[in-house]
Amino acid sequence: MLVRLTLICSGATPATRKGSFPLDEALEPQSLALAAAMTLRRADRVWTSPALRARQTAEAMGLRPSAEPLLAEQDFGRWAGKGFAEVQALDPNGVAAWLGDAEAAPHGGESLADVARRTASFLDDLIRTSGHTIAVTHASVIRAAIVHVLDAPLTACRRIDVEPLSVTDFRSDGHRWMLRSSGVPVAKPAKSDQLQGDGAQS
Repeated sequence: MLVRLTLICSGATPATRKGSFPLDEALEPQSLALAAAMTLRRADRVWTSPALRARQTAEAMGLRPSAEPLLAEQDFGRWAGKGFAEVQALDPNGVAAWLGDAEAAPHGGESLADVARRTASFLDDLIRTSGHTIAVTHASVIRAAIVHVLDAPLTACRRIDVEPLSVTDFRSDGHRWMLRSSGVPVAKPAKSDQLQGDGAQS
């Protein structure tokens, strides 16, 4: 049984472009244009995070996804929309706890471990589903998926860079997942104004 999962990181928003903790807000215009120009192979199923920017990313690509709560962005609670420096000034002890303990959620939202658990649940369920799945989600979920498949410690999540609209690909034989490619960026616009998401082509 061949199982393929293509994770696409949602496009950037004004908050994420500034390096702030993400809000549930619309994509910036440039990200909409880049997503609209991506080319993807046919999939057996398409899912998306419930977040607005993920749904807009999928729709711009011409996809018709179903919402999957397990793919949601990490809930950053009171920190959402604030920059890291601002949060560190307001709550230095909370930031220290958040950076040092995967179970900590000083912002009142989800801990890193919470995201890892629901991401692992998503992957464990999908491994028994043959065919190709495309899922538009967020950097937090993609990082958690990578460390789960590699059986790496959760602290490794903080050392994985996931760019907006990048593609991460996994394969499975129905028994275990393999990481095939990670962080494949969207190509820059060509003269013909066509873009191609190389990581989702093969």
